[in-house]
Amino acid sequence: MTKAGYTLPVFACAGAIAALHWLRQRQPLPTVAVDLITPPQIAEIPIEQVAGVSANQALAITRSDPGDNLDLTRDTPIWTIVEWGGDTKSAVTIKGGEGIGKILNADDQPAIYSYAQRLLQENLQRMLTQGEKITVTIILPFGRSLAVRTSNAAFGVVEGLSLLGTTGISQPLSSPDQLAAFRTELQQKASRFNSLVFCIGENGLDLAAKLGINPEQLVKTANWLGPMLVEADALGVKEILLFGYHGKLLKLAGGIFHTHHHLADGRREILAAHCALAGMQSSDIQVIFNSATAEAALKYLRELDTSSGSDWVNLVYGAIAQAIDTRSQEYMESHNNRGTAVAKCGSILFDRDRKIIVKSKTACFLSEKLC
Repeated sequence: MTKAGYTLPVFACAGAIAALHWLRQRQPLPTVAVDLITPPQIAEIPIEQVAGVSANQALAITRSDPGDNLDLTRDTPIWTIVEWGGDTKSAVTIKGGEGIGKILNADDQPAIYSYAQRLLQENLQRMLTQGEKITVTIILPFGRSLAVRTSNAAFGVVEGLSLLGTTGISQPLSSPDQLAAFRTELQQKASRFNSLVFCIGENGLDLAAKLGINPEQLVKTANWLGPMLVEADALGVKEILLFGYHGKLLKLAGGIFHTHHHLADGRREILAAHCALAGMQSSDIQVIFNSATAEAALKYLRELDTSSGSDWVNLVYGAIAQAIDTRSQEYMESHNNRGTAVAKCGSILFDRDRKIIVKSKTACFLSEKLC
């Protein structure tokens, strides 16, 4: 049985609670209780160190424990500095220090997303009296070096890691136990809704919610898209919207239904094949095929469109989205005993800036119903 751990925002919040307690009591706490909010439970988080920096400022250190998840942040220290006073109307001002990534195209705002913001605000405001204000600065000493081993840059986050997530629990996404947990969630939601939205990861979940899709209809799949599609079809789900980062989701257009890069990639082959089918010149197809990432290939297509007035992005990605829909239908049909799928699939692909690249025809219909 695999062991779940906690996401980075939980440890940052625990450090903030310990540092604020020191400012009030001048005493360290060995552990603190964090209300995870999502899920509605309390986590007891060890505090490695806490000390006063000045009369108005304290620092606490926690250490990441993601459980049995294969997470590169395991054992990395999280520093949280709390000081009296703030420069916003909010009682709690949250800042990103060294090692917290910056969001490109968003005025270099720190990559501290909605769940982390809510977690810190709600836990800390309970400890403040009326009129009191604090500033919380989160530092990941190894964040910058760890970030080069992630796909953060593909999502427009540079110079550090993100405090991203929709829950405080860090689950092992690649384990069979986690697939069982995903299927259980799918079964619960399929009993309530005929239409569901499949998101591979946290970026998809966060963006889908911001676009107005009911969070109760969002289902996280991680890399288990194939088994989750088959399960949804067996449960009688009528409509499935596949919503994801293009560098992951386009694998389905090539018939790859477990999207972890250790098992299969094929992204450049799929992109190059669709470019050829769309009639692109051989020299440009060679550039696409040799692109280091899917994002780099997309950038090249956009540059071609700008320089020549062509429409390669829509041509190529429109065909890929349609192929995703078709291959998903075929995959479900090949794994049931009816010969036909109950569920209809549509796909929406977004880029690293979390902007929609393309919607398939079915996705256009589904998204209007869901939003």
